[in-house]
Amino acid sequence: MKRIAAGMILVALGFTAAGCGRGTKVEDIEVKASNDPLSEPRSILKRYAEGQALGSEVASFPYLVEQVKKVDPARAEILEKGLADIKKASATARPGLAKELQGKLAPSMK
Repeated sequence: MKRIAAGMILVALGFTAAGCGRGTKVEDIEVKASNDPLSEPRSILKRYAEGQALGSEVASFPYLVEQVKKVDPARAEILEKGLADIKKASATARPGLAKELQGKLAPSMK
């Protein structure tokens, strides 16, 4: 009888040590646009890609670039050059340039 009890205790300890008593914790991580400095530039580029004309938001381009520069200098450089190209381009060329720039600024998995 003592052998059976001792065996059951060893089996129980083995399961506990192996992690059988633990559950897997599942968490959803929410990424908020307010935390992403590229959120606003992506939104503007989406509108340009859909054919929207340049508006007063052009004045905010330097600010947008500076915000991106704080977290991703390489993408800030791409954004700065791309926005300058869009400003210089004809109305018919802007949607294509905006789509191209959207692709360059797309989120990436690191």
